[in-house]
Amino acid sequence: MEFHDLQYLNEVGDMTHTLVLQLKSKLRVVENTVKGEMWSCQLRITRLFEVVFLIACCFLITFSAANNNHHHVVEDGALVSRIAFGSCSNQTAPQMIWNAIMKFEPQVFIWLGDNIYGDNKRPFRILGKQRTVGPWKNVARFYPSSEHEMQSKFNQAKTHPVYSLLRNRSKVIGTWDDHDYGLNDAGKEFAAKITNQKLLLDFLDEPLDSPRRKQAGVYTSYTFGPVGTQIKVILLDTRYHRDSLSSDGSVLGSAQWEWLEKQLYGPPTAITIIGSSIQRDGVLFISGDVHFAEIARYDCATGYPLYDITSSGLTQSIEGVVPPSLRFFVRLMAWFIPTTVRVAAQNCRYKSWQPNFGVIEVEWKSDPVILKAEVRDTNGLPVISKKILLSGIQAGNLERAATNHTASWQKYCSLEVDLPWIVRYRMAILVFSALTVLLLAFVGLACSTIILCRKWHYKCKHD
Repeated sequence: MEFHDLQYLNEVGDMTHTLVLQLKSKLRVVENTVKGEMWSCQLRITRLFEVVFLIACCFLITFSAANNNHHHVVEDGALVSRIAFGSCSNQTAPQMIWNAIMKFEPQVFIWLGDNIYGDNKRPFRILGKQRTVGPWKNVARFYPSSEHEMQSKFNQAKTHPVYSLLRNRSKVIGTWDDHDYGLNDAGKEFAAKITNQKLLLDFLDEPLDSPRRKQAGVYTSYTFGPVGTQIKVILLDTRYHRDSLSSDGSVLGSAQWEWLEKQLYGPPTAITIIGSSIQRDGVLFISGDVHFAEIARYDCATGYPLYDITSSGLTQSIEGVVPPSLRFFVRLMAWFIPTTVRVAAQNCRYKSWQPNFGVIEVEWKSDPVILKAEVRDTNGLPVISKKILLSGIQAGNLERAATNHTASWQKYCSLEVDLPWIVRYRMAILVFSALTVLLLAFVGLACSTIILCRKWHYKCKHD
């Protein structure tokens, strides 16, 4: 999609709005004319012709806009090379990021969960009748919405003007997480999951005869592109069958695990985008939920490097909940968080803590084939970027990479739990050290104040 189409649609919207206002005005005139019989028959006929003309103009402009915007949705078997994805989009927050996503012109857009924030949140209170945090907590901070409220929130997100354009131009698919499931951190015990599944599938424009509408859970898979350049997207449902967090149970449930195994051992594809680490050539992972973005790499799980591109969120971000005056400390803390698998970005790292979306571009015509994974900001500019050779994420390539780049291989073959404790807990050490310094400073200031007051009191008494 050309971005000037957005300007065209804005102009069409303005023109239609103006014509509608004129139409209302003419209708009032006609109504007064008919009621009061103030003018001649010829004048009334003239006014009626003006009304008909304005209605025709509104119809033609709307029809033209619809034709100009008509589907660029991926056709069956068409080559797919541009995929965008995102998560954590609060329907009540500013939605400026959709303009940047439209400029990228994705053929496929993937929702990774928290597509809306459907549950409700009580205020943060330690004291009072409704205590939502602390040792005296007596009510849950999050509570579910009614079916009508959930539907209203889904509709608000779905009818956003620029997102509506994306739905017409791209294939939109997705799964859910807790907030669009209906309740923060909820699992299989959530009573409204059946109703909310229908609402989510309506939001995603899922066909009425889709198997997803008959199964327990929203997990599914899609295959795009011709044979030899196919991309398979596997979307998991980590809510509908998830056991309690306090138990050592399942996240996917037995039925979904069996389905996933069939998907992974089915016909091979050039690239597979999933959210679980199973051995298969050409696997990439995409994820959301955490309100920041990163690209991670791990070399010791399968026979080739595994990449996870995290994009979160479209509207929700860590810096968004921090006052501007304190954001420097958030960026400072980011440097102290230990990580052994994060792919370093040359761009400013703190931007990944701001609203973002992820993209995957496949250069099928290049030799060798290159995948470009990026996280982009609200202006559509890359914040994190990584080029990956398709041949480099095939089984058997890790050994060759390890031979040629031993240091790099070792870097991405260890986890945070393997780090020395002083490195692993350096963030906690920093925080507690800072708090200790502040406490000592406060105690010192208090002691100094007391000593000075006593000296002043003694001096006054002596005088």
